[in-house]
Amino acid sequence: MLDVCLLGTGGMMPLPRRWLTALMTRYNGSSLLIDCGEGTQVAIREKGWTFKPIDIICFTHYHGDHISGLPGLLLSMGNADRTQPLTLVGPKGLERVVNALRIIAPELPFELKFIEITKPEEVLELNGYRITAFKVNHNVLCYGYTLEILRKGKFSPESAREHDIPLKFWNPLQKGQIVEEDGRIFTPDMVLGPERKGIKLTYTTDTRPTESILRNAADSDLFICEGMYGEEDKAEKAKGYKHMTFKEAAALARDAHVEEMWLTHYSPSLIRPDDYMESVRNIFPNSYAGKDGKSVELNFEED
Repeated sequence: MLDVCLLGTGGMMPLPRRWLTALMTRYNGSSLLIDCGEGTQVAIREKGWTFKPIDIICFTHYHGDHISGLPGLLLSMGNADRTQPLTLVGPKGLERVVNALRIIAPELPFELKFIEITKPEEVLELNGYRITAFKVNHNVLCYGYTLEILRKGKFSPESAREHDIPLKFWNPLQKGQIVEEDGRIFTPDMVLGPERKGIKLTYTTDTRPTESILRNAADSDLFICEGMYGEEDKAEKAKGYKHMTFKEAAALARDAHVEEMWLTHYSPSLIRPDDYMESVRNIFPNSYAGKDGKSVELNFEED
């Protein structure tokens, strides 16, 4: 089970009823944040969640509306006596940018670990997530993220008995471990069926439509995509500033065969996103205008 909350849906500047960009997920006792705009920790509290279990923060890029909330969040974590390390993931320059922001939070009681993305696409395995970072097309270096919770094949007691595997090794094998006893080696493929469908979430913002989004978002359970502009007359502006329109996001969702799409990262001038959703749903029916605090629980398919 993966809990997902769109904490903030605003682009460029916070509004009275719209926090800046941030997404939070919870899985197996650990929390992950993508982007950390101004007001993110307030949005977390409004949701009734807590920043304490956040172990990973991924950044799409370093414009202020995506990272300006980080110094305050780090200070709050330090004041809460956090001691466990915090892993930060982002494009090249991450450590330099974060250290510059830390001028107001120079001493923290926990370690910051930096993972800088240097390739067009990189895959990380962290805290039960498979995180794929993929380059998109903005006016600065920017990445989208796909989060996957992989699911091993179903354990077969019959296969374990056929291979005469001692009962004490069933659990380690089920967890994917290789075990050995008296010269015999037991491997997970002896007792596990084919991999089952896991959970897949793709998040991308501040970009034009790209092949990398289409490829990485393919078959996602949830696709959260920027919709900077809903208005028909803003298409050229979206191209100029390297953002996306509602309809362009919907076309990506349709072509990637995702289950559901939420729009986010609205222009401050876009007051009522819902006014434009009819034309969006004509392209991809299972589309929704994201709102601050919008959340869902993504579950594994039943066997």
